[in-house]
Amino acid sequence: MNTNDRTGNVSQRSHVIIVGGGPVGVGLAIDLAQRGVSSTLIERRPGMHNIPRGQNLTQRTLEHFYFWGCVEEVRATRLLPNTVASNGIIAYRSLMNEHWFCTKGREIVGDYYFQKNDRMPQYCFETEMRKRMAQLPLTQARFGWVVRSLEQDAHGVRVTVQNEAGDGATETLEADYIVGCDGGHSMVRETSGIKRDGTDFDQVMMLSVFRSPELNKIFERFPMCSTYRAVDPALNGYWQFFGRVDMNATFFFHAPVPADTTRDNFDFAGLLHKVVGAEFACDFSYVGFWDLKIAVAEEYRKGRVFIAGDAAHSHPPYGGFGVNNGLEDAANLAWKLAARIQGWAGEDLLDSYDLERRPVFKDVGENLIAARIKWEGELSNRHDPAVNPEGFKAAWNELETGNGPFVSGFEPNYEGSPVIFGPPGGVSSARGEYMFKARAGHHLAPRTLSNGRNVFEELGGGFVLFAFDAPAGAAEAFESAARDLKIPLKVVRDTCAGGREDYETRLMLIRPDQHVAWTSDVAAPDAGAVLRRVAGRA
Repeated sequence: MNTNDRTGNVSQRSHVIIVGGGPVGVGLAIDLAQRGVSSTLIERRPGMHNIPRGQNLTQRTLEHFYFWGCVEEVRATRLLPNTVASNGIIAYRSLMNEHWFCTKGREIVGDYYFQKNDRMPQYCFETEMRKRMAQLPLTQARFGWVVRSLEQDAHGVRVTVQNEAGDGATETLEADYIVGCDGGHSMVRETSGIKRDGTDFDQVMMLSVFRSPELNKIFERFPMCSTYRAVDPALNGYWQFFGRVDMNATFFFHAPVPADTTRDNFDFAGLLHKVVGAEFACDFSYVGFWDLKIAVAEEYRKGRVFIAGDAAHSHPPYGGFGVNNGLEDAANLAWKLAARIQGWAGEDLLDSYDLERRPVFKDVGENLIAARIKWEGELSNRHDPAVNPEGFKAAWNELETGNGPFVSGFEPNYEGSPVIFGPPGGVSSARGEYMFKARAGHHLAPRTLSNGRNVFEELGGGFVLFAFDAPAGAAEAFESAARDLKIPLKVVRDTCAGGREDYETRLMLIRPDQHVAWTSDVAAPDAGAVLRRVAGRA
């Protein structure tokens, strides 16, 4: 809707303004549009960067692409063959060392998700996401525009935007809510007065992209994999690692460097040779720098302002948690905004975005990344193989066996959320145990229905109640309550057999983001009370 604002400029009104057109902002726009919510996306970059970051995509991220209608298109952009898994090599001191092992990749938790994980540079899947967004009429994207001012009141938000890539014209946009997906230096976060804190390692890191057929040949000594990392005791747990971009001998490389390093005063090829343990020719196409730090916002919501992705949290690219966490932010927030805008949810549901997502990332930053850096540093310095080979062997085995939990221990859940029926004393965190049992606050595991369809194929825009040999009248009570409360609900009835007994429950209520909200073997005493709570109306 267009109206005239107080300055005479044309003012566009939408439900949500999204600042930042990277994967998180675009994913949010897609999700909102598919739920009938309009958005205006503002992104400074008219084009696409070509730096191969954000490659290690989890199964959960591919589930988002499935629900956003672009999973096959995204998979088609993969640069590596499907035979190249997401695992990697870890070696001691250099990649030519005799002490090395092959890590366990994300494939080890694949049975608990509806989609397989994948690997590709961010510019590949981001291109397909932009194409999908362009297909949806409820989303308007303004590439080449920037936000110059932001204000909010009880009725909505108002921003001034400028066409930086064009004639410099300014306009005023209005919306019910605004979401900052505009990166670590988020204008939305800073303008709204949201503070961040975290751990600064005071370490400059370099990222290079290069091509080297010779290195490709050297790596033939290992099983084919995605990454190659050397653990150097002198670095106290900081990572130096290579990653494959494609099969055309293109790699990226991360490593710590001195604080005064520039593109002109450092021997980057020499560092690569030291980490590999051999010399090889390499042709650099990019060299850049980033600071090793972990930061998380003190709050993800301030009135009608929300933040997501790197605007809310940032950390080193260790373990591939970055873009995956950001896309999960988008999936968590989209259905809640839509529910509130459409009138069937309460303010408590919007508050739950912060209460669910912030503890997860804080756990990722502090216990899956920062704690691991410290642990690996201590472990690598515990024994020198030349001095105490037996002690070193024990420490090296500890590193190898401890690498699996870095993947299998990452099981984000919302057990402490006030809008789910979690266990007493439950805490939302990034760590948990994978199982098929349906547990409130946890991601639903896939199982097949009697009709041959996967349970995920029954999930959609609203809540879904699965009733497996449920008590008489239990499902009907939810249907009646949902009609009265105008909460979208679909009921799927089936037997508690054929693998569905693995859920260990006869009734399970699934949220629009595929997380379990409530389970029971008996009829709910008050189905309406259950629905009011999960919709933030308690």
